[in-house]
Amino acid sequence: MTDTHHDPEQPLISHLVELRQRLLHSVFLVLVIFLALFYFANDLYEYLSAPLTALLPEGTSMIATDVTSPFFAPFKLTLVAAIFIAIPFLLHQAWAFISPGLYQHEKRLAVPLLLSSILLFYSGIAFAYFVVFPLIFGFFTSTGPENVAMMTDISSYLNFVLKLFFAFGIVFEIPVATLLMVWSGITDVKTLASKRAYVIVGCFVVGMLLTPPDVISQSLLAGPMWLLFELGLLMARFTGRRPQAETEPEADS
Repeated sequence: MTDTHHDPEQPLISHLVELRQRLLHSVFLVLVIFLALFYFANDLYEYLSAPLTALLPEGTSMIATDVTSPFFAPFKLTLVAAIFIAIPFLLHQAWAFISPGLYQHEKRLAVPLLLSSILLFYSGIAFAYFVVFPLIFGFFTSTGPENVAMMTDISSYLNFVLKLFFAFGIVFEIPVATLLMVWSGITDVKTLASKRAYVIVGCFVVGMLLTPPDVISQSLLAGPMWLLFELGLLMARFTGRRPQAETEPEADS
């Protein structure tokens, strides 16, 4: 049963007003974080570019091919960083909006899933920065012709790393997605396990689409995807029947 303190006949306009308020709160928080970080925008960019600049040959540096890039690249980075930092609050606002319509057992499952999703997303970003970037930038900077000086444009670099951040952050959500598929009854653990070969091929296809055209970065994305899928399967073996088991007493009552 749904909670009794929430009127099931609440008018649509009330839901829209609540949604508007939560969106405004979310935008306001992102703006506050952005303003707090903007003073350090150049420092943030230096930290973000450290995995590449540490590997550049002596006497070379990153460049700006557009006259506005020295301003807009750190500006864009600060805005994205503000959104990333605000993700727990943004997801909390989304949860608070939809939670009144959930069953009690769904709420008990959703809270740990929400926390796990946040941690996994941040873990994906950290994995990309501390593990993937040093490897792929080391590969790129060491394979170019000797008579070509590598001077990366700051806007191109920012777009490249944000794409990888997003890719790894989403990919690290695979265990949660696997659990949701099993819990919702879309599939079961046995069926997913039988499709393992297709999943592995799919991981490399996704890695090819989301990363630069080199084997190293593709493998660094496909490998964790497969391991996270196996982790999701392992977790689903122990918890896959939990929602059904908890709904049975409610159905009997």
